[in-house]
Amino acid sequence: MELYKLPAHNLHQLIKDKKVSVEEVATSFLKHIEMVEDKIKAFLFINKDESLKEAKKWDKMISQGEEIKPLTGIPIAIKDIICIHKNETTCASRILKGFHPPYSATVIKKLKEAGVIFIGKTNLDEFAMGSSTENSAFQITRNPWNINTIPGGSSGGSTAAVASGEAPLALGSDTGGSIRQPASLCGVVGLKPTYGRVSRYGLIAFASSLDQIGPITRDVTDCAQLLKIISGKDEFDSTSLNHPVPDYLQSLIPDIKGIKIGLPKEYLIPGMEKEVKKSFSAAINVLTDLGAKTEEISLPHTDYAIATYYLIATAEASSNLSRYDGVEYGHRTKEKTNLIEMYKKTRQEGFGDEVKRRIMLGTYVLSKGYYEDYYGKAQRVRTLIKEDFDKAFQNFDVIITPTSPTVAFKVGEKTDDPLKMYLSDIFNTPANLAGIPGISIPCGFGKDNLPIGLQILGKPLEEEMILRVAYAYEQNTEWHKKIPNL
Repeated sequence: MELYKLPAHNLHQLIKDKKVSVEEVATSFLKHIEMVEDKIKAFLFINKDESLKEAKKWDKMISQGEEIKPLTGIPIAIKDIICIHKNETTCASRILKGFHPPYSATVIKKLKEAGVIFIGKTNLDEFAMGSSTENSAFQITRNPWNINTIPGGSSGGSTAAVASGEAPLALGSDTGGSIRQPASLCGVVGLKPTYGRVSRYGLIAFASSLDQIGPITRDVTDCAQLLKIISGKDEFDSTSLNHPVPDYLQSLIPDIKGIKIGLPKEYLIPGMEKEVKKSFSAAINVLTDLGAKTEEISLPHTDYAIATYYLIATAEASSNLSRYDGVEYGHRTKEKTNLIEMYKKTRQEGFGDEVKRRIMLGTYVLSKGYYEDYYGKAQRVRTLIKEDFDKAFQNFDVIITPTSPTVAFKVGEKTDDPLKMYLSDIFNTPANLAGIPGISIPCGFGKDNLPIGLQILGKPLEEEMILRVAYAYEQNTEWHKKIPNL
């Protein structure tokens, strides 16, 4: 039995029935990592010795009658922008090389209480700034379906790890689609929760009003289980919401009769690959056959989402990344110079081109004389985008769109044209601006046998509804069962 091919809930049942040990599960994934990691490069650090130690500890505790929780002994990969106490956390940047956090993120504490095993830290676009995981300072992650293509980004390491069978579960972060877009391109499930549903404490900030931690999994059942564990109010995060966390597994029913689905006409853009359009249409047919009611709607300010997102995100990035100056922690230039030159040299050496680009743009839009024309106006348009969704959700339960207008593109294809790269998130950024939840699930394959994703957006704090629709679709299709041949 190839344990690394199974989703977490199947592994849980095997452990619970004492058909396999936790150590056998961990060993299966670690051996598979050894076989494929040189090709995929999903991980920046693999926690082999500690994983096996934890597995043996859990086997001993289980043999002594310890309760087996749903994720007890299940391996998980963590995007290297989420702090784990004393584990190096770099954000895939030279400026944080050697940084070992003195604390763990709240989501990490919750996962430890659930009994998961941290198998490693995954690669990302530096400080989560990118859509392809080509902006890492250390390596380029490859798409398991075709190693000549990108896995998406910025959570490309986490999605590639799950898609390749190197981990059954992963955490990513989503600022403008950075969970959903790579989940689509890698053929896995990725969910961005409502802003505030999951604590951001211990998530190294890119754009504080947009960032959200979320689950990346093989199927919707695992996604619901992982979301349940990491959600909830946190006293260390003032933006986390004090709202009851439901048992998301209870929402996983195949019945969606009468559910109203909005189809925004603004998302059917010129340039969308014909295979993506075809798969999206087929997915609509599946949902209508299950009893859902679909109707075309308009989200009129969608065209302004990308510009609005990049003004707000870069402005917040400029503010958040100002702390990396070589004084308190992280990289410091070895050149002997004065204070101002030390700041300049440290940042010049420590930051990559994309991070520098966004810091400069963000500093510009926040500067005197331009703040109101750019950042202030972007915030007003953000409100209009949110109001578009609010109006649509008065009449519809969910909104569905393609997750990405294309399948994965080749490594290096868009690195010389940042604007083309930014358009990769054209269907994803509105949800972050509005703070609403969204999930991407596999819905087909396009050219070169590369995955296509279906995006389901919901009302704030109604993750149950998007999970219900996603589960109904998943149970009536076979896309989630397909795995790359590595």
